[in-house]
Amino acid sequence: MRRMTPAVLILSLALFGCPFKEVAEKAKIAQELKKSGTIDLMKDVAHDKYDPPKDGKLTEAQIQMYLKVRTHEKDIAKVAKEQMEQHSKAADQSKHSLSGVFEGIQTMQSAGQFFTADIRAAKDLGYNTQEYLWVKGQVMAASATALAEGFTNAMQAQQEAAMAQTRKAYEEAKDDQTKQMYKQMLDNYDKTVKEGKNVTSNVDPSVAYNRQLLKKYDTELAAFANEMAKYETKDGEAKASVDELQKKLDDAAKGAKQSQ
Repeated sequence: MRRMTPAVLILSLALFGCPFKEVAEKAKIAQELKKSGTIDLMKDVAHDKYDPPKDGKLTEAQIQMYLKVRTHEKDIAKVAKEQMEQHSKAADQSKHSLSGVFEGIQTMQSAGQFFTADIRAAKDLGYNTQEYLWVKGQVMAASATALAEGFTNAMQAQQEAAMAQTRKAYEEAKDDQTKQMYKQMLDNYDKTVKEGKNVTSNVDPSVAYNRQLLKKYDTELAAFANEMAKYETKDGEAKASVDELQKKLDDAAKGAKQSQ
């Protein structure tokens, strides 16, 4: 069998590099998972220490670290998930046997690797895992605030639209009893709207800062999309779901304002 010349090898990689690279990367990850289990990983990262800044603010370098870890995490989680599904299927086929018990244990081990994919990714890339976990927590807090704000804004717009309609009915009411009923409804709407505005206005300065920093690199809700992406069956499903949610919230707020 003739050996490939360097030129042919380079041409082959140029033509088929992406699939080959992906397969090679998955094989490498699978080998690493086999060599180092979750317990080994936890022992390893236990040595990492990190003192977070008192102001709670992220840096651009930390956002970039988070994004790099997130990409590698997804690759690891995909391999671990495939292995978990394979072991689970094998365990089901061999239940009530020693082989089935072994496959069941392997399923649990793969599940542990799936749920610690982000920590493993941070370690693989040479980052301090404790710093990464703090950064991820700050990013998730920013995303949670953005999501809550989206829901609150949509609800406020709906409440304000209802207030406008109730106020019109109040002004057109002919008797005191009806006016009193609408007046009570207006007071309740007003209280609810004020409470909602207090929630969105009393945001920790560090969260507000981190949200603005995160916008420079990604959407604020991307952290949720990434967490959901580990469970998706088709690439892009999680992001599409989050984008659709964001659109629905924006449309609900816009539609309610237009109806006033």
